[in-house]
Amino acid sequence: MPGGEPPFELTCTHEGLDALVRAIRQEADGKALRKDLAKNMREALKPGAAAAKSSIMSMSSTGTGTGPGLRSMIAKKIRPEVKLGGRWSGARVKAFKTPGLRGFANAAKRTNRRDGGWRTLTYGREPWRTQYGKRHWFDEAFEGQTNRYRDAVLEAMAEMARRIESRVE
Repeated sequence: MPGGEPPFELTCTHEGLDALVRAIRQEADGKALRKDLAKNMREALKPGAAAAKSSIMSMSSTGTGTGPGLRSMIAKKIRPEVKLGGRWSGARVKAFKTPGLRGFANAAKRTNRRDGGWRTLTYGREPWRTQYGKRHWFDEAFEGQTNRYRDAVLEAMAEMARRIESRVE
């Protein structure tokens, strides 16, 4: 604003995002602005989701079953998620549950940890065996890249703030 302070302060916290969402709500076309902000934040996280998908697909497989593939089903459920307002505001890449995967709803969580693995029947019959996933495949996909994704999300937020500020002037 000429000769004054901007209508809100943008910071790198959920409070900054909440302030931006409040400013968007005050605009006449706030719904469209929120939609654009969420889209831009999701776009900023898409490379991270792709890295996580690539990481799970590189997990070794010895299965020859006829059911849906474990790795591909997990990869399909990895998406960037953005929520604006409510109890939680922010952007993240999330591996959603896989309920249709042979009753293995927590497949992403179980394959990400190496220590416990999971128990399964051999070809649907006895004996039981323990399978182990690729240790920290989800976490390693973002290793060393967190600042890059944070900066991309902050840039999307800053762009929206500049857009709103230009309307006020």
